[in-house]
Amino acid sequence: MDSTSTAIFITVQKLYYPLLCILGIPANLVTFYLISVRRCGMSDSAVVYLSCLAVVDSLYLVWVILLDLSLHFWLLQPFWHSSPWCEVLTLLQHGALYSSSWVVVAFTVERYVVLSGTAAVRHLSRRRVPRVTCVAVVTLSHLASVPMAWVNAPTPVNVTVDGANVTLPRCRYRDEAYATALVWVTSVLSVGAPVVLLIVFNSLIGSHLSRAGRLFSREEQRVMSGRTTRSLVRRSILLLGAVSVAFVALSLPRFVTYCILRTAYNSPAFDRNDYGLPINVAGDLANMLHNLNSTTNFLLYCMVSRRFRLELLKLLRCRRRPPGEPSSGPTNTSLGGWGRVYTLPQPPRDRPPGGPWDRPPGGPWVVVLTNLQHKQD
Repeated sequence: MDSTSTAIFITVQKLYYPLLCILGIPANLVTFYLISVRRCGMSDSAVVYLSCLAVVDSLYLVWVILLDLSLHFWLLQPFWHSSPWCEVLTLLQHGALYSSSWVVVAFTVERYVVLSGTAAVRHLSRRRVPRVTCVAVVTLSHLASVPMAWVNAPTPVNVTVDGANVTLPRCRYRDEAYATALVWVTSVLSVGAPVVLLIVFNSLIGSHLSRAGRLFSREEQRVMSGRTTRSLVRRSILLLGAVSVAFVALSLPRFVTYCILRTAYNSPAFDRNDYGLPINVAGDLANMLHNLNSTTNFLLYCMVSRRFRLELLKLLRCRRRPPGEPSSGPTNTSLGGWGRVYTLPQPPRDRPPGGPWDRPPGGPWVVVLTNLQHKQD
C-alpha cells in the first residue's frame, strides 16, 4: 500500500471498531433481555445458553474491541499499556474469546445429546444443568487464559507526539519460545477445535433431523401442521448450515493469519503497522471479519426467529406482554430418541368444546407423540 491507501485503511479501522461497539453492545444487551426475560418461545436450556452467549460477547466487545481496538487509536497513553493492566487485559480478552466459542460448542453438543436419547433428555431437562455448564465453560475458559498473561508485557517504544520523539510503554508481544507455543495453543482452542466440533455435531444433528422427518406416517403428518415436520426439518438444517458456515467464514481467516504472524513473522524487528506488507493487511482484515462474530447474533435471531422479531417489535413499541398471554408459534419442541412433542397455540378459552375449532384440519392443536416406532411412508 502507498501512503494514501494506508491512511484510508487506518481511517476505516478507526471508524469500523467504534461502530461495532456502538451497535454490538446495545444489540447484545437487548438480546439478553429478550431471551432471558421474554424468552421468545425458547426452551429453558436455549434461554440459558443464548443469554450466556450474549453476556460473553458483550464482554468481548468491551475488552477487545472497545479498549484494545477503538480507544487505541484515540488515546495517547491508555492505562492498559502499563503493568499489571497489560497482563490482566490480555487474560480477560482471551477468557472472553474462549467463552464465546465454547458456549456455542456446549449448546450444540447439548442439542445433539438431546436428539440422541430419552435418558439424556431427562437429565438435561433439569434447569440447573445448562446453568452449571455455562458457569463451568466461562470459568474454565478464564483459567485456560491465565498463561496468556505472560505473552504480552509493557515495552518502551519511541513515538512521535506533536513533532517530538517520546518514549512510552506499549503492551507488546514477548519474543520468547513459550509465547509462540502459547499462541499456537490459543489459536487451536479459540478457533480450530470449536470450528471442527461445530461442523461435526451440526452435521450429525442435520442427519438426525433428516431421519426424523421420515418418522411419522402420512396420517400423523396431516394431523400436525406441515410447519412441524418436513418443513421444520428443512429450516432447521438450513439454520444449522448457516451458523456453521458463518462461524467458519468469519473465524478461519484470523486463525490462519494469526498463526502466520506469530510464527513466520515472530520477531521484535517486525513492524506490525507496516501496511506495505500484504500479511499485515490480511491480518487486519481477518480481525475485522472475526470480530463480527460478537455482533451478528442479534441479526441472526431476527432473521430466523419470528417470535424474537415479535418480542423486539413489542419492546420498540414499549408494549408489555400481559402475564397470561399465550405464546405465538411453537413454544416447546423436545426431540429425544423417537419421542416427539409439538406444542402449538391453544383454542380460545372463551369457546366451548365440541365446536368446529376442535376439528383437526388446519386448526391449532396440541399433538403429543411419544415412544413412536419408526415408520416408513
